[in-house]
Amino acid sequence: MDESNIAIRLSGVRKQYRLGEIGGKTLQAELESWWAKRRGLEDPNRRLGADTSKIGQPFWALDGIDLTVTRGERVGIIGANGAGKSTLLKLLCRITAPTEGEIDLWGRVSSMLEVGTGFHREMTGRENIYMNGAILGMSRAEINARMDDIIAFSEIAEFIDTPVKRYSSGMFVKLAFSVAAHLTSEIMIMDEVLSVGDMAFQQKCLDRMRRAAEDEGRTVLYVSHNMATIRRLCERCIVMERGRIVFDGDTERAIALYMERSLGDNAVDIDLDAAERGRELTARLRMLRFRLTDKDTPVYQRGEPLRGTLTVRASEPVKGARLRLTLRSDSDVGLGTAWSKPFDLDAGETGLPVTLPLDGVEKGVFYASIGLYADALAQQTALDHVTRAFRIEVAGSPRWSTSAYGYFGLHEIGIG
Repeated sequence: MDESNIAIRLSGVRKQYRLGEIGGKTLQAELESWWAKRRGLEDPNRRLGADTSKIGQPFWALDGIDLTVTRGERVGIIGANGAGKSTLLKLLCRITAPTEGEIDLWGRVSSMLEVGTGFHREMTGRENIYMNGAILGMSRAEINARMDDIIAFSEIAEFIDTPVKRYSSGMFVKLAFSVAAHLTSEIMIMDEVLSVGDMAFQQKCLDRMRRAAEDEGRTVLYVSHNMATIRRLCERCIVMERGRIVFDGDTERAIALYMERSLGDNAVDIDLDAAERGRELTARLRMLRFRLTDKDTPVYQRGEPLRGTLTVRASEPVKGARLRLTLRSDSDVGLGTAWSKPFDLDAGETGLPVTLPLDGVEKGVFYASIGLYADALAQQTALDHVTRAFRIEVAGSPRWSTSAYGYFGLHEIGIG
């Protein structure tokens, strides 16, 4: 490979942390914990019931990363929570240093790792633009030349001279992305940031990143759990697992591998209690298990309904709960979302018989997300939700076309 065409190169990169030693507490709390440890006393800030047996043990967040990215490439990075994606981007942004290995970057880096990163909350939007440009080494004249484009793209011109502490999360995203996309840099790094913005702005951002790579020769690294945006933007994709790269190549093949590995074997008795939750949820209710009725493998014939038993545990009675089930194809194309009518749950453990018609579902492999919601049609308040909870296969030929998104959503989930 021509050395002059390389934008990013990582060789044998490893990053080690120690479990539980720094808990993200205040300085006072950290000192209290340290002093108690020195005196052989119990940590006064330890959470009740927390397992302390692993505290201080080494943990490899990245374990041998070799990666080369050329100028102008658009590379997606996907993987389960904890796979090492964000740690990798933090190393590339020089937020932290690798424990082992080398990282070489050719060019300046503009990044957006979370909403509001690099913004001073007391400054106005305009002042933050100047500050971010100065950090990248740009002169005031260079920033002024791009100011109008940045403000216009952000769609928040009337608030640009308002302190950003008064911005909503969506306004933060719009301004932060606009700054990262328009200031002079050779490498753009984005980490799951477009999930906050509205659909129209997401599409505009994806188009802007694509143009930045194709027309300006900028390198783009993009982390997301939204396979549709990965597919639209990235020409190459890597899959990460347990701190390692397990695939590097074609985007469609990467997505298929990720979807396959996220669930493992076809299961008819799914342990939901152990499944990862992608968001902070209430403690009122937890789904424990979903068992497909009378199935040895999750294969359904045309017209055969999906039947199962959902076991849930509630810490208190729940009034007006709704069950939600969403199906997506193996290429992460949405088929639709079905809801149940409201029902009540008693405190304790309950088995809910579930029935869902599958007529109209096209032949193929589908991934189901399942959740319980309160006042779902009004506020979408999640009691518990597991994304890609299980997988089913529909055999035979289709009876209805599913090219129009949402037909599946016309079905109603039966409870009881």
